[in-house]
Amino acid sequence: MLAAAQRLRRSGEFAVAIRGGRRAGRGAVVVHLDLSSGLPSVGPETATPEPVRPAGAEHDSTPARAGFVVSKAVGGAVVRNTVRRRLRHLVRERLVTLPAGTTLVVRALPGAGDLTYDRLAADLDAALAAARRPRRSGRRAE
Repeated sequence: MLAAAQRLRRSGEFAVAIRGGRRAGRGAVVVHLDLSSGLPSVGPETATPEPVRPAGAEHDSTPARAGFVVSKAVGGAVVRNTVRRRLRHLVRERLVTLPAGTTLVVRALPGAGDLTYDRLAADLDAALAAARRPRRSGRRAE
């Protein structure tokens, strides 16, 4: 289980990562990775209240956060929840390798319900590696 501070809950939080992040798909998963500093952007869809901190709490950086999208196209409720639990466990192990303030959304594609845990892990690793790769600058030579 991910800690509460590491989970995305509001649709605006998902939208920021999907619209502003880098997308990479491998196998049965698509990841949207937003490597921004974690500062809240200005706009009505992203206006979320700041978490309440105790008066003496240290102001450390925002932890990396993750959210999951598993639609009905993946399968019935039992299959969707199985896929979501597997992805949550896989992401929990990998979230510590991401920089603070990173937002990650993992979207399961319809074939995800038929994959083994190891194959889902391989697809997630490949998608994360592709999303973290630096973009090529400039256009291709014509």
